[in-house]
Amino acid sequence: MIRTKSIEAFQEAVKYIPGGVNSPVRALKAVGESPLFIERAKGVTLTDIDGNQFTDFCLSWGVFILGHSHPEVLNQVGQAILRGTSYGIPTLQETALAKLVNRFIPTMERVRFVNSGTEAVMSAIRLARGYTGRNLIVKFVGCYHGHVDHLLVAAGSGVATMGASSSAGVPDSFVAHTACLPFNDKAAVEELFSKRGHEIAAVIVEPVPANMGVVPARDGFLQFLREVTRAYGALLIFDEVITGFRLTAGGAQKLFGIAPDLTTVGKIVGGGFPAAAFGGRADIMRLLAPEGPVYQAGTLSGNPVAMSAGIATLGILSQEGIYDTLNQKAEAFINGLRQVLAPKGVIVNSVGNMFTPFFTEGEVRNFDDVKRSDTVRFGKFFRHMLAGGVYFSPSQFETNFISIAHTEEVLVKVIDVASRFNG
Repeated sequence: MIRTKSIEAFQEAVKYIPGGVNSPVRALKAVGESPLFIERAKGVTLTDIDGNQFTDFCLSWGVFILGHSHPEVLNQVGQAILRGTSYGIPTLQETALAKLVNRFIPTMERVRFVNSGTEAVMSAIRLARGYTGRNLIVKFVGCYHGHVDHLLVAAGSGVATMGASSSAGVPDSFVAHTACLPFNDKAAVEELFSKRGHEIAAVIVEPVPANMGVVPARDGFLQFLREVTRAYGALLIFDEVITGFRLTAGGAQKLFGIAPDLTTVGKIVGGGFPAAAFGGRADIMRLLAPEGPVYQAGTLSGNPVAMSAGIATLGILSQEGIYDTLNQKAEAFINGLRQVLAPKGVIVNSVGNMFTPFFTEGEVRNFDDVKRSDTVRFGKFFRHMLAGGVYFSPSQFETNFISIAHTEEVLVKVIDVASRFNG
């Protein structure tokens, strides 16, 4: 496979962009590769600037549940662009998408749109503190909630790949009000609440952690978080930036039957454009400016092009049976992948249409288990799949996604490529 143009493009990029990329994992350093430079994408196929084609399971980190360049989404986006790309003034599209979000996720009684998952989480945390009058936030080791300073501690995603638990440039005082606990550990949560429960503003959790790879919650753990936060007057925040509209129309909270106080969503809600949202109980959301004293704003928030893409995407996802079809297809593929990788000492964790192959033995139930993974072998596996025309998420600590556009024929071929891995 010739990748001369991508290599040259990277050499040029590093002269002007730190590390040559605008998000660290894209550099592919953790898997011993030089990054791809993509020219176009259609369905589940990425085409790089050298003309190589790859079946995509990263899908812009979970954005494209419909596949790339869905014609109905592109049509709506094209019409929106012709009307204007940004106004800084309200549009009907904002209300239309907010109504759709509320219909899909009823706990989001009021919705505020922002531009990224990080911004959504940052704003939800500020709102939780403003509502409760408390400062302490509880998160879980290995869960990643964007690069906001006070949550960039014991994080997953690219921070895990870098082998760091935080980041330079984050003062200790910024994380002094963040408590980190092991995921799936009820006893640790109980102990913290028994000691400091009346200081805790909120517990934030990925209901399906996806930024240390897919790590399912143990039976009852999420329900326990709902009960303990309610008992102590703290808020429960579900970070569904990845899982929102992905596992079911109503996200992970519908799948598990749990109603959080606040929810953050991103990725899918923007239909391929920079958009995210946070929302929740009306009495909490009422504290946001201009109605209340908690300030949040954004020049491009509710951008009409992004709103139009989101409306088109959620409209398609509202079609009857679409999630059943997607998840049945995903189950068959993931089971096939397990069969060919298990003899090679690889386990595959999954929830719905999200999956991660872990190069380790035994159950993976928290970040300590994840860290036992053989990242060198994962790098070999990534390079093997890439050579076979398959693009998996380029980190042991990330998640892969299956879209509506992945056909059974394509998925069978991918299993065949995986079966030939000998590293």
